[in-house]
Amino acid sequence: MMRKEVPAESPEAYIKALSGWRLDIVEALRAATRAAGDPEARIKWGHIVCFSNGPVLLIRAEEARVLFGFWRGKRLRGIEPRLKAGGKYELATMEYREGDTVDAALAEKLVREAVRLNAEVGDPTKSS
Repeated sequence: MMRKEVPAESPEAYIKALSGWRLDIVEALRAATRAAGDPEARIKWGHIVCFSNGPVLLIRAEEARVLFGFWRGKRLRGIEPRLKAGGKYELATMEYREGDTVDAALAEKLVREAVRLNAEVGDPTKSS
């Protein structure tokens, strides 16, 4: 069981605190976000959140899974049907478990489209 700890000070510190399969998944997702234009990453709500005209995506390592979520994820389901809608805004997430691998090209495509949507539609946390 993961203990509640003080949130990491930076995305790099967040990643450095991980190990094993969760580290592998989170590093692959961060590499994909960087390759797709590198939206600004910071720690918010205790995990990595990337911003471009508002929040774009999150990467959250939990004990048994890693979540890769998008604030406009419902609109991305045509690209990746495994995105599960839930939460506020248009949030949808994919989960990775031990033994899973990241399709870097797919992750990059999702990030590029999410950044494009925020540029076109605006900050997903603001009323339209």
